[in-house]
Amino acid sequence: MAYNFIGLVNDINRRLNEVEVTVADFPTVTGFYSFAKDAVNSSIRHIQQEEYNWPWNHVETSEILTSGTARYSMPYDSKSIDMNTFRIKRDTTLNVQTRKLKILQYEEYLDKYADSEYNNNTSIRAVPSHVIRAPSRELLFYPTPNKAYEVVYEYYRTSYDLELHDDVPSIPEQYRYAIIDGALYFAYQFRGDTQAAQMAFTKFEQSIKHLRSIHINRTQYIRDTRIHQSTITNGF
Repeated sequence: MAYNFIGLVNDINRRLNEVEVTVADFPTVTGFYSFAKDAVNSSIRHIQQEEYNWPWNHVETSEILTSGTARYSMPYDSKSIDMNTFRIKRDTTLNVQTRKLKILQYEEYLDKYADSEYNNNTSIRAVPSHVIRAPSRELLFYPTPNKAYEVVYEYYRTSYDLELHDDVPSIPEQYRYAIIDGALYFAYQFRGDTQAAQMAFTKFEQSIKHLRSIHINRTQYIRDTRIHQSTITNGF
């Protein structure tokens, strides 16, 4: 069975001994079949909301800065932006090397550097060294850029509902079983089978725990950032 919206819905139908839906009928189904579509989307939303940083939601993107412009909108589908990933991309034409941007808190920016955003004096513009996240879902760069530098950064996108029969979830196909476990929980609730719903939910939670153990729970290590200097004596 294809890994798409109709394939997932028909997985539910087969599990519950219901007739499978055809592509032609998919947009106009009613009753339980319509709810099966909702159940699949509800399951996907539940999985996606369990963690901000599922790896399949990871996106690398870039922004071309405009000379004299400090503020830029965040991506419309961004859920969590990794502020530690911002870097100016190397560009020999602009005579700039790759450099990581430092994080500056919005309050500190307002206290110390806010005037640069409104100052038309081009002599204060330069290659940005700091990035700021504003409460308005905007990104600010300081100093205000003086050229069209390309900034690369990473974020985690929000999930989306499936609509068309051939829509494919962002969750990888090998975790199809987790979507089905969750959809069955919602389907049993719709049918009023409380016992089966509880059993399905327990299995659903176990599936999410399995996904988390693979992709989220990692052993962290501490990186030594000290600069070690050698002592040179007697010519050695």
